[in-house]
Amino acid sequence: MKRDFLNISDLTKEEVLEVIKYAGKLKKDRFSDQSLKGKSIGLIFMKPSTRTRLSFEVGVYQMGGQPLYITGSSTQLSRGEDIKDTGRVMSRYLDGIVIRTYSHSETEQLAKYFDGPVINALTDYLHPCQILADLQTIYERFGTLKGIKIAYIGDGNNVANTWLIAGGLMGLNVNVATPEGYEPSGKAVYEAVNLCKNSGGKILLTNDPVEAVKDTDVIYTDVWVSMGQEGEKEKKEHFRGFTVDRELLRHASKKAIVMHCLPAHKGEEITEELFEQFSDVIFEQAENRLHAQKALMSLLFK
Repeated sequence: MKRDFLNISDLTKEEVLEVIKYAGKLKKDRFSDQSLKGKSIGLIFMKPSTRTRLSFEVGVYQMGGQPLYITGSSTQLSRGEDIKDTGRVMSRYLDGIVIRTYSHSETEQLAKYFDGPVINALTDYLHPCQILADLQTIYERFGTLKGIKIAYIGDGNNVANTWLIAGGLMGLNVNVATPEGYEPSGKAVYEAVNLCKNSGGKILLTNDPVEAVKDTDVIYTDVWVSMGQEGEKEKKEHFRGFTVDRELLRHASKKAIVMHCLPAHKGEEITEELFEQFSDVIFEQAENRLHAQKALMSLLFK
């Protein structure tokens, strides 16, 4: 039976731990897993990308497979072909698909009609591959995920949504601070709350960054204006006071680290000073996209 990865909760807690631990092994020996030997993986990108494209192209290659980069404008999708028809056609050629697009429901439809694994490399609703790599980074820094407290500061976007669900799945404490009116998706909150009932995780939604950051181990932020929202420049006016800076860090645990999924708009969601202070963590996150995604593909193609 084929498995897709559209949401981090498509894995169990045990599988997430398995993936991040295996990712650590692949980090030391990049060509040791040849699960994709003889396989062709389509990389469908409807949005611009640096880390996602590079990490998947390099990862598929290192695992012995053939990555095929496909832009939306280069397919019949740009001329109105149903994505379910595209999925059925691609089933005849490809062994797996990685898709980075706008609509999450479009990704779900593709997964329904494509015969092999489909991996969500970002939608407007979720960004599960990013959070897998982030969990790997946190595990490497702290030696555990147990008892870790995370504060997400900024826009209630796809990254915030995924962190809530990941917190519920893994039993973490996840605090999300956004300006009023920019809270995470109610759907994501609902799923996270239900997952917390079994995992013991806790989530907090607040409009106060200081409340969110108090005694946390990780402060996490992302851009205020996501791809596709570039016309909403007035949006930034609502985010005053939500910059991750030295004063905000003072309220966190003394061992706290600052994370950013990139690209960063320094001087907006994070000061350049703090970005550079924690640049080793931030660029480790970026590297871990490669290793976590390879471990994920190995699991899906078992």
